[in-house]
Amino acid sequence: MWAVLKYKKNELNFLKNDLKRTLGNLPIIFVPKIKYQVLIKNKIKFKEKDILEDYLICYHKEFSNKNLYGILKNLRGLKYFLQNFQNNQKEIINFIDYCKNNQGKDGYIKQSFFDFSNITKGMFVTGPFANMIFNVIEKQKNKLKIL
Repeated sequence: MWAVLKYKKNELNFLKNDLKRTLGNLPIIFVPKIKYQVLIKNKIKFKEKDILEDYLICYHKEFSNKNLYGILKNLRGLKYFLQNFQNNQKEIINFIDYCKNNQGKDGYIKQSFFDFSNITKGMFVTGPFANMIFNVIEKQKNKLKIL
């Protein structure tokens, strides 16, 4: 079963070690990253960033055991488990597949991950229309007509 965890950035190695010790073996951990360029003192440097910030997705067959949560929630480096991950397995798997389809050979997410040309529905996050859902009626070069 897939689970979404929020972790303390500087204690990721402690979390991995505690997961391995508690579960018997290390779960499959998925952390999608992007690679980007930064100009520092007229030199181009490459940096990487987790697109999920301080969240990670991991799979282990023992995550289906509800009695295990009491032990796992006290692991060093773990802030918390996201709620209802048991009910959202399909969405988690779809997100992982979408990330893997948009990964390059080097394992980093490509620009095509951020292509939103096929969106038909959406929701405003902030502003006067916050939390309102809309349907895309028409797409132009840099405009959307919504309902």
